[in-house]
Amino acid sequence: MHIVFFGDQHLESLGGAQVSMRLQRRYLERAGHTVTAVAPKMHAGARPSDAAYLDLPSMPITLDREYSMSWPGRRTDRFLDRAFASRPPVDLVHVQADFWGAFIGHRFAHRHGIRVVHTMHNRVDVGMAAVTPLHRPVLAALNLWRRVAMRGVGEPTGGGDGWAFLRGIAQGSNAVTAPSAHFARRLEKHGVFPEVDVVWNGIDDDLLASLRARESPSLTRDTTAQVLSRAEDADSQPSARPAGQKRPRFVWLGRMSPEKRLLPFLEAVVESQVDADIEVIGGGGQLRAAEKIARGHAGVRFAGRLPYAETLARIAAADAVVQTSIGFETQGMTPFEAATLGTPTIVSDPDIAGELRGGLWAVPDASVTALAQTLQRAASDIVAGRAPTPDPDVATEFLQSSRTAAMTEIYQRVLAAK
Repeated sequence: MHIVFFGDQHLESLGGAQVSMRLQRRYLERAGHTVTAVAPKMHAGARPSDAAYLDLPSMPITLDREYSMSWPGRRTDRFLDRAFASRPPVDLVHVQADFWGAFIGHRFAHRHGIRVVHTMHNRVDVGMAAVTPLHRPVLAALNLWRRVAMRGVGEPTGGGDGWAFLRGIAQGSNAVTAPSAHFARRLEKHGVFPEVDVVWNGIDDDLLASLRARESPSLTRDTTAQVLSRAEDADSQPSARPAGQKRPRFVWLGRMSPEKRLLPFLEAVVESQVDADIEVIGGGGQLRAAEKIARGHAGVRFAGRLPYAETLARIAAADAVVQTSIGFETQGMTPFEAATLGTPTIVSDPDIAGELRGGLWAVPDASVTALAQTLQRAASDIVAGRAPTPDPDVATEFLQSSRTAAMTEIYQRVLAAK
């Protein structure tokens, strides 16, 4: 099959959806399929050179130029049609976007009569509420834009909230998938699609095997960091704890933006004065504010953005991963990656806690104080040797090979229904 991905952001940019799409592409190609990834052209860093990437004309939309957008319209349509004239015939469109990428992808599929699988990655209502106090008028404007951009695709849908928006971009889909059961059930409840398939985002089988091969029964988390880390710059590697020192190591990672709740996490670290080393991995617009808060705790270290393999190595080396967003994540990749690597998680989101099925400390509510108390409890459990153990079934179900097999079954079902 020739499958075409449509994304809001380039696959080489920072983000959980982009990591997932890169892995999906690799494992689909390994299974003998062809993948083309359509997304806005990047404006930050070196431009990736990869024949599978079809970069759309775009404009940067963030100050760091990490993210960009392409305008859905006739000019982009013509650009796409010219580009695909020299590529193999397309069997299936897989939209993995929530905004302009979704509009462009559905327009392309509708023009050419191609079947569509749409993966929902975004709780649009929660995300908008987290980043702007004007989320209601913004959502109304997005719905208007959606109706104009997707005119003629599926049946017209009204409404002005986040669920109306998701219902609108699902129009024209032959199947809809979600990366978690809790998000799938919400999509069904709000009429986005009658029956949503659940396909978790996965972890790279090969990379996981490599990490596990480097472990041995005699290897402790005190030395795992040095064994697993491969950064060329030794200063960027986490230091191993001295023998006999039981100071827990916590890792927070993600985009530094309001919906991820990094600042409340650091406020909780300062409030708790937990006796632990705190490593923050990632970048974004809240870095300066985060650094200012972190001055109140000597154990906080900012590692910046790291390659995917290095990030997994840090997770494996940690005593606990900290997940702080609430209601925003449609899956929450980090706790699942941690569980697969045998690392427990401090979980703020009750939906994610339920899907993990154990191996966690649940934060009882959204307050800074509750998170501070949970950090203290986790540190105490780690030092006492009673940290919870992640469910071993998660590791099997989270492998990208199994996720690709599940998605391929959906592709085949959709094509067979033609």
